[in-house]
Amino acid sequence: METLGIVFLVIGGLISLAGGIMFLIVTFQESVIWGLACLFVPFAAFVFLFMHWDKAGKPFLIQLAGGAFLVVGIMMGGKIG
Repeated sequence: METLGIVFLVIGGLISLAGGIMFLIVTFQESVIWGLACLFVPFAAFVFLFMHWDKAGKPFLIQLAGGAFLVVGIMMGGKIG
């Protein structure tokens, strides 16, 4: 069961990483300022997400799906540390 949990963790991490990269691509396509702000300014990504949901919604939802896989993997692992 722990092995399956690790598989879910790896898959979730990869999905979240892909969604994060997609989100950054969208921010930089909007403008370099938005892209840099999302990289370096806390909560700028949330502001961008709410202002540009039509463009940034899909990458954000992909990140959430990856987060769900991560949570399932943690639950299946049973042990932390």
